[in-house]
Formats: sequence, C-alpha cells, structure tokens
Amino acid sequence: MSSSPLPGRFPGEFPYEDGQRASDADRDAVAERLREAAAEGRIDFDELDERLGTALSARTYGELRPLLADLPGAPPLVQPPAPHGGEPLELRGGMYGVRRTGEWEVPAHLVVHGGMGGVHLDFTRVRTRLAEILIEVRGDMAGIRIVVPESWGVDAGGVDPGMGGLRDRTTPGREKGAPLLRLTGDAGMGGVRVRNPGPIERSCLRKNPPPA
Repeated sequence: MSSSPLPGRFPGEFPYEDGQRASDADRDAVAERLREAAAEGRIDFDELDERLGTALSARTYGELRPLLADLPGAPPLVQPPAPHGGEPLELRGGMYGVRRTGEWEVPAHLVVHGGMGGVHLDFTRVRTRLAEILIEVRGDMAGIRIVVPESWGVDAGGVDPGMGGLRDRTTPGREKGAPLLRLTGDAGMGGVRVRNPGPIERSCLRKNPPPA
C-alpha cells in the first residue's frame, strides 16, 4: 500500500489521539468504507485485502487513520457525544476516593482518574436522555468501578487494559432507547471493572425503584 499523508482528523468531529485504543465499531466502520471504495473503483481488490487485514488487526486510531487518508468521505468513526454543558465532568479519586451514586446528573462526557482512593460510579438510579455517554478512564493506582443498569449497552473496546486489567461483566445487549456507555483510556495499575447491579443493589431497587 502506498503511503499517504496522515491527516490530523477524519472529516467531521474526531477528538481522539493517534495513540488511543480503537473499538470494534471503529474497525468495522473503516472496513465498510474500504469495501465501498473498492466497489467504487478507487482501490483494487488486492489493495482492499491488504487494507482490510490492517484495519481488522488495528489497535489504535493512529493505525486506522492512514487507511482512509486518500479516500473521500471517510467516516468519523466514533462520533463524540453531543456537548453537555461545555467542558467534560472531571472526577479525581485523589487520596480518599470519589463516589457518584443515587440520582445524579450525568453529562455526556466524563474524564475519570482513579488516583490513590479510587472512583465508584453507579448509574442504576440516574435518569438521562443521552443516547451515548463517553467516559475517558485513567485507572491510576486504585482503579475505577462502574455499575450500569442491565438495559444499558457498554463498549469498552477503547480501553488499554494496562497492568490492572479491564473486566466487563455486564449483560450483552442493549434495550432500545437505552444509553450506550462508551469507555476509552487506560486501566492503569488499579484496573477498570464494569458490572450490572448485584443482589443487594437489585433488592434496594425493588424496595425503592428509581423515579420514572
């Protein structure tokens, strides 16, 4: 494949750096555009095979970007969530940790640092009309723990597991109209854990269901 200049961005909004991990949805979007380009006669089938192999094994946005650099109408890959109150909400675990539980206002974009004390995010009682919530994680030493309703979708393909690892124990699938929680970043030494409510949390929800 001939080399081409590496653009700073795809057409449209694309806020992720070259070194950040790409998700399955990103790889699929690139592969689909490559197939369309072959059908349009822009690349031949030998080059299509070569680029598809690179796209499907890519780990970062920097590996995906040059595959589409010489093609018009390249997809923006993962669209960032709509702005919600300007700057993203930044949470830092610090020494003593941070917990967000109960009925709290969820923005479309969060940046979460585990720090030394860790961060616990519980979405089981929140109300939101957002279709997608982006969380940039930095696990640091203590890590990040996230609880989401069973109806929600989770895409953690953009997280580098680091030393602490990434563990997604949520139920696959997403109900129609439910939010998608998209995770990017680095699990660090403390790791990132995502799960659905456990027995105690489900019991509390039955006794005191969230407002409609």
